[in-house]
Amino acid sequence: MTIHREGYKSIAIGTLIFGAINLIYFYFFSASNAWLGYVIFFATLFLLLFLISFFRIPNRTLTINDNAIVAPADGKVVVIEETVDPEYFKDKRLQVSIFMSPANVHVNRNPLSGTVVYNQYHNGKYLVAWHPKSSTDNERHSVVLRKGNTEILVKQIAGALAKRIVNYLQVGQKVSQAQEFGFIKFGSRVDLLLPIGTKINVELNQVVQGGVTVIATLQNA
Repeated sequence: MTIHREGYKSIAIGTLIFGAINLIYFYFFSASNAWLGYVIFFATLFLLLFLISFFRIPNRTLTINDNAIVAPADGKVVVIEETVDPEYFKDKRLQVSIFMSPANVHVNRNPLSGTVVYNQYHNGKYLVAWHPKSSTDNERHSVVLRKGNTEILVKQIAGALAKRIVNYLQVGQKVSQAQEFGFIKFGSRVDLLLPIGTKINVELNQVVQGGVTVIATLQNA
């Protein structure tokens, strides 16, 4: 396991706060309330370890398959439905949404190899990530990847806790399947918009792993 570079600053600040709180208590209050010092130490240590775990990149075998669309994020499948995309396709698409809790790995990965043909950031609200309108009303970053005759849209969506979306892609860039393309801090969701008729390989409420779980199978790539 390694730590994602997006976490270096947050972990450094968290470590300083952890040290400051415990040193202040030790020097000024420990003599009168030693037991409370233990409570504060373990509580702040738990929060620091949780912060570190949020930015973890676990070692795993990634799925590389030309006919597969792999999960762009860790989390739980909360939506599988037809929808109309008003942003890029302007027609019906099959939407698969993955909810990412604060405990999930938050690295986002390319669902397939291809070329970036669209990349757009949108300001927006911070509704809870499972809200039906979060896909269109929340702060979000949309990317369209093209492989052969197939285009899919990957949408990083901020939630009530997520206040920063990071996206590393640029239009015209060639990308590889399961390669990291971004990061969302502190819980949110990622939507996939697929062509109608795409074979879906997952079910509602299924837990998936980014870069590993096959979400769908391409028909004509």
